[in-house]
Amino acid sequence: MPLQYRFSKRRNPLNTDEIQHIMQAVSTGTVDLDQIAYEISNECALSAVDVKFVLMALAPKMLFHLQDGKIVDLEHLGKFKIGMKGKAQPSQALLRVKGIQKFHLNFQPAVQIKRWLKKGIQIRKEPPKK
Repeated sequence: MPLQYRFSKRRNPLNTDEIQHIMQAVSTGTVDLDQIAYEISNECALSAVDVKFVLMALAPKMLFHLQDGKIVDLEHLGKFKIGMKGKAQPSQALLRVKGIQKFHLNFQPAVQIKRWLKKGIQIRKEPPKK
């Protein structure tokens, strides 16, 4: 099914009087772990419960390795690594661990996903709301 979009108005953050129009991707719902496990189980010899437990075990293992400073490479999905944001200082001597404002997760999609995105995705306008 094509990706849905809608037209939205946004204010330019640099000039609050200027309104810009954008096309925005629309979510059509959520797929949970149970659904994905069920779909994978229908394509292999594992049961949905087995697949779900493997997928559930992935999260704590990823956290363990990310906290250790490793990049987690999930091959055909992509790579995950920890990043952090802090205030820049004029000198390295002024940098402090307490100056870290927040941590975030960086995701770099796999080459196959990048090619898929670059190739283009079918889209269609969101149907009008009733």
